[in-house]
Amino acid sequence: MSKTILPNSTIGVFGSGQLGRMFAIEARKMGYRVHTFSPESDTPTGQVADIETCAGYDDLLEVRTFAQSVDVVTFEFENVPAATVEAAAEFVDVFPKGEILHTTQNRLREKTFLSSNGFPVTPFRHITSLEGLRTAVAELGTPCVLKTAGFGYDGKGQSKITSSDDIDAAFTALKGAEAVLEAFVAFEKEVSVVCARDQNGNFAHYGVIENHHSNHILDVSFAPALVSEAVYADAVEIARNISDTMGYVGTLCVEFFLSSDGKLVVNELAPRPHNSGHLTFDACVTSQFEQQLRAVCGLPLGSTEFYRPAAMANLLGDVWANGEPNWTAAATMPNVKLHLYGKVEPRAGRKMGHLTAVADSAADAARLVREARAALQPATESHTR
Repeated sequence: MSKTILPNSTIGVFGSGQLGRMFAIEARKMGYRVHTFSPESDTPTGQVADIETCAGYDDLLEVRTFAQSVDVVTFEFENVPAATVEAAAEFVDVFPKGEILHTTQNRLREKTFLSSNGFPVTPFRHITSLEGLRTAVAELGTPCVLKTAGFGYDGKGQSKITSSDDIDAAFTALKGAEAVLEAFVAFEKEVSVVCARDQNGNFAHYGVIENHHSNHILDVSFAPALVSEAVYADAVEIARNISDTMGYVGTLCVEFFLSSDGKLVVNELAPRPHNSGHLTFDACVTSQFEQQLRAVCGLPLGSTEFYRPAAMANLLGDVWANGEPNWTAAATMPNVKLHLYGKVEPRAGRKMGHLTAVADSAADAARLVREARAALQPATESHTR
C-alpha cells in the first residue's frame, strides 16, 4: 500500500533544471512546498521552489540534512550518485528507487536490463578496449554507433562508425570511458511513450508522441503520433511492462525507434518527466509533472486526456543569436503558449524554453509551433545594429 503525502507537505527534488521548475509549478498549484537540491544556485527550479539548497551531490552531510527537511524525494535529473540516493533514503522515501536510477544512468546496464527481460533493443556490445571494439564492429557490421556508457544525452558522447577507418578515432574520443557499441537502426521515425506508475502499480500514459530531432537534440514533438493502431498498442504495452518490471514509481519516458515495417526498438529510458512530454503541460487534464507528484505522494493518478491535438517546439539559445527574441510576435498566436526556464545565458544548443500549441490536428499544431518559433527571430534594425 502507498504512503500518502498530503498537501502542505514538502517535496524534495534532486536536480534543479527546467523539469524541476515545471514540477515545482504543479506542486505549488496543489498546495505542496518544494525543496530543491543541486550544486547550482538561482536555478530554473530554485526560482520557483520554496527552498533551494546549493551543495554538491557528494556532500552527504548536506544530503542527509536535506532529506530530514522533506516528506518524500524525487528527481528531475537522473545522474545523481548512488551514495547520494542511499544517504537520502536513510530518512525518507525516494522515488523512483535508487536501483532504477543506477540502471538507467548507464547505457550498458540499461540495455542489459532491457535485453535480459525480453524487451526489443538493437544488438549491442560492451566495449573496454580497442581490440574489443574492432571485434565488435566486425560482428555488428557498419554503420554502427559507439556511445559512452554513462552521462550521455542530446547526442553527447557518441561516434558513428561507418567503416574500419573510423575505429581508432572513435575509441580515442572515449578518453578511456566504458562504452557500448550499438548496431545502427535504420528507423522511419522516433516516438516516445510518457507514462506514470503509482505505488500500487496503477498505470497511466499519454499515448504515443512523435519526435523530430535536429543535431541530436529534440526539436519538435507532437501528439497523437502518426502511427498505426498496432504500433500504438505495442508501444504502450512495452512501456507498461517496463514500468511494472522495474517496480517504477513516478513519471517515465520510453523512447523508441520505429522501423518502416512497424517494428519498435527501445532506444533509451528517462526515469523522470521528459522533453517530449512538455506538451502535456498545456494540452492535458493532468500534465506529466502533476502525474509525477501524484505518484510519489501516493495520490491517485490523474486523467491523461488531451483537450486537443498538441505540439511542442524547443527554444534553444540559438534563437537569441541576433538579439532578444520577438516575444510579442509569438504571443499574437492565440493557440500558442510560451514557457521560458529562467536561464540567464542563452548559449547555442542550450534549452532555454519551449512553445506549445493546440489545434484540430497534430500536423496543424506542429506547423503552428514552428511558425511561432520562426516569428521570434528579431526583424527590427534595433536588434541587429
